[in-house]
Amino acid sequence: MSLTLRGVLLLFTACPLLALGAWQPEIEWIGWLWALMMGIICLIDAWLAGSPGRFEITRHHEPRLSLGVDNVIKVQVRFATGTRPTYPTKFWIRDEPPQEFPASPPVLSGRLEFSPAGSPGWQSSYQIHPTQRGDFHFGDINIRWSSPLGLIVRQARQLAGKTVKVYPNLLEIRRYDLLLRRTRLQEIGLRHSRQFGSGTEYERLREYQADDDFRRIDWKSTARRRRPVTIEYETERSQMIMAVLDTGRLMQSLVNRTAKLDYAVNAVLFLGYVAASKGDQVGLLGFADQIDTYLSPEGGRAQFYRMLETLYAVRAQPVEPDYRRALSYLMLKQRRRALVIIFTDLTPGPGLAELVAQTALLRRTSLPLVVTISDPDIIRAAQETPIDSLHAYQRMAASQLLAERQVTLDQLRRQGVLTLDVPADQLSIAVINQYLELKARTSL
Repeated sequence: MSLTLRGVLLLFTACPLLALGAWQPEIEWIGWLWALMMGIICLIDAWLAGSPGRFEITRHHEPRLSLGVDNVIKVQVRFATGTRPTYPTKFWIRDEPPQEFPASPPVLSGRLEFSPAGSPGWQSSYQIHPTQRGDFHFGDINIRWSSPLGLIVRQARQLAGKTVKVYPNLLEIRRYDLLLRRTRLQEIGLRHSRQFGSGTEYERLREYQADDDFRRIDWKSTARRRRPVTIEYETERSQMIMAVLDTGRLMQSLVNRTAKLDYAVNAVLFLGYVAASKGDQVGLLGFADQIDTYLSPEGGRAQFYRMLETLYAVRAQPVEPDYRRALSYLMLKQRRRALVIIFTDLTPGPGLAELVAQTALLRRTSLPLVVTISDPDIIRAAQETPIDSLHAYQRMAASQLLAERQVTLDQLRRQGVLTLDVPADQLSIAVINQYLELKARTSL
């Protein structure tokens, strides 16, 4: 509890009387009496402010926070049952979100009034941006509120500590579902790649058009309707998609305060959801120098939730990835042709030659796609104009890294391996677009 500026000024009104008491002793007693009265008024005002128990403060958020995006945290304040204040109460709230994450200022202020009809209370929100997966801790909620006359400010702490789990990005998947229902997927950058007539599964009949292949004409329907009718086909379902996730040391490097591995995890989860909704079977293999996780390809929503829990626990390791072990294991376990999407980093190292050799072998039985995240810091360093010798060396080193990276990409393409090299913030959408394009071209 503390005095406001108004309260301090109120008490200081006794000072002139006390000063005059130096010449007129009887006025000094009036000054002390006035100071006592002002003190009593402040105490009464503090009593009217009430105890912390008059407030009910709750924090609301999603059961699972999403990695790499802004998550909304709502704070609600109500008067506790049985309190009937007749004056509005001004208050300030300070929440304690996990210290590891950037947050918009979690300091909120508002004004709460009692309504005889029943007030829903006051509610506001702020945002946090998780940059890591795992378990994190919210602290308590602090509240300060002013008294009716504004002479006193009281402060209290409400115990609201809670552990929260940060999962791969689920908000992106919810947005995808919403836009899919509204047929507005282009708003998130997804291209419409469904191509009738390029698959082998029956879709529908429609009237013949001038640019249709005459081999698609359904002669029975044409005779029945007495006009040319064409069969439309769509791409096949129940195809195999394998996400191969490198969890080696290079995937620990940060891009915009988030590890490359976490960007890849978000992309894998999004891919799993979209592929499952298309009727395909999705699997997962995680590796570093050993095989960490393996989920055999399956379809349906249950497989998506298995991938979600598996990806939640994936962690990068300070070791070099063993591409030979991982892809040999995959070829042994997965005999059916599949789209194998390998999420890795192409920073020059001893393992890149193995990656090129093993993906070339994989090309014989499956369709490999190597996905890597471009590093904006290296690109920026290679493009900057040097201002001294240190910057010149940095530019030379960055240019050499980019050149070696490009050599590896070219080697993969010459072996017939597909590649995708995109910035971190475009990774998920780029992977989904590539998957849909390959599916529409029946490349799987």
